[in-house]
Amino acid sequence: MPQAGSLPLILASASPRRLDLLAQVGVTPDSVHPAHVDESPLKDEQPAHLAERLAVAKATAVAEEHPQSLVLGADTVVAVGRRCLGKPDGEADARRMLKLLSGRRHKVIGGLCLVTPEGRPLARRITTSVAFKVLHPDEIETYISSGEWDGKAGAYAIQGRAGAFVRQIVGSYTNVVGLSLPETVGLLRGQGYGV
Repeated sequence: MPQAGSLPLILASASPRRLDLLAQVGVTPDSVHPAHVDESPLKDEQPAHLAERLAVAKATAVAEEHPQSLVLGADTVVAVGRRCLGKPDGEADARRMLKLLSGRRHKVIGGLCLVTPEGRPLARRITTSVAFKVLHPDEIETYISSGEWDGKAGAYAIQGRAGAFVRQIVGSYTNVVGLSLPETVGLLRGQGYGV
């Protein structure tokens, strides 16, 4: 729970995973206001830049409506080389993504931004390396039929059934879930928010 005198905290995301992660460290946002921003990559935009740009865009958009609050925005991009894998557009797209990730290493890049009441965005990028085992076609089809891929960057949720696909992870596990907790806690504490 926030300490007495802490500023209100607003989460600029509709992600239940991000709410769950914040709850793990005892943080309950005062309100949740998803930002509605165009998440399309810019021409030739690098995955790391995309993740940070979207996190800043989400947080600043919501901060304009809540100037006396701390506003936390986040975004997650799954990258295979320079290719960004966003949220799949249906089963065929999810299947394509999982086949691309099969037997390969990829990066999960988390963009994080906390906007202060003065309107100053404090942004971070967090990169986690994830290696998938070679996926059997039956595993892919079973995962597709589960529906767990829907709404997930890269078409998988590491905290769910896809955890069985992960051979190795280097970096922040919570970043892959959707919000790197060490950086988030550090940003909040830096602004006097009791964690």
